Amino acid sequence: MRIIVDADPGIDDALALYYLRAQPNTEIVAIGTVHGNVPVEQSTANALRLTERLGIKAPVAKGAARPLAQPLMTAEDVHGEDGLGGHAGEDPKTIHTAESAAEQLARLARANPGELSLLAIGPLTNIALALQIEPQLPQLLDKVAIMGGALNVPGNITSYAEANFWHDPEAADLVLQAGFEDLTIVGLDVTMASHAPGEWLEALPHDSYAKRILGFYADFYGSFLGKTGFVPHDPLAAAILLDPSLATYVEDRFAIELTGRYTRGALVADQRFLAEGSPFGRDIGTGRTKAKYAITAETKIFLDQLKHAVTQP
Repeated sequence: MRIIVDADPGIDDALALYYLRAQPNTEIVAIGTVHGNVPVEQSTANALRLTERLGIKAPVAKGAARPLAQPLMTAEDVHGEDGLGGHAGEDPKTIHTAESAAEQLARLARANPGELSLLAIGPLTNIALALQIEPQLPQLLDKVAIMGGALNVPGNITSYAEANFWHDPEAADLVLQAGFEDLTIVGLDVTMASHAPGEWLEALPHDSYAKRILGFYADFYGSFLGKTGFVPHDPLAAAILLDPSLATYVEDRFAIELTGRYTRGALVADQRFLAEGSPFGRDIGTGRTKAKYAITAETKIFLDQLKHAVTQP
């Protein structure tokens, strides 16, 4: 699989890159960066640092610096001031490309119709902008996996909203209504249930970079959840993109709540099991194509795979 990664590195974004790097017959074709965990300047520098550290030969394009319709908000309390738990290190030696992440995505999709998949593990601003540049993007990409949403569980940044969708709800809704033909959403229903316990972290080599950056992240989750370990949101989305059999799904039409006082950014679906053409109609989905939403995942298999990935030289 040839993959474009859109990310806001971010500790779990780093784990997703570790995961992809370790998989056979998988190529990271390009990386786009976006605001989210940290401002885009920092996420871009981190993406460059990670490609250098991991030996990933892919161009990095800097993306959107702010959401489409709300102020910028970031998450240094989760990922550290530098986005990598205080271990970002020296400035990268490489530089980002001249084109934006949205331009890069649109150009590569046009040049390789049906050949590239997209892993979006940050706010979806770049993807929404790419849709304005290339309206045929949903037909040009092969598979799309998004880390976002909390359908049947509480949110993690508000009571109802998951962080990636909350950081740019308008962009997320544009993407969900764009008509991607093979779209999978990996949300908190499965990522929170895939919690890696403290024993998993302790088993990593003491001097490994993954273990160092995960220290800050695990401290946050310890205070948040009251137990040791961390939640591997982004690498689980990467794993499910590569191997859909790792999860089970519901299929529906999805939208993002944009106006709710308490629910802005929440992922919503009409789950009434109405037949197509039902006289009761559907609250959600007119004109939208269906997407898959992961509801269970093979946690042990995935965590074993992730441990193998982050311990590779």
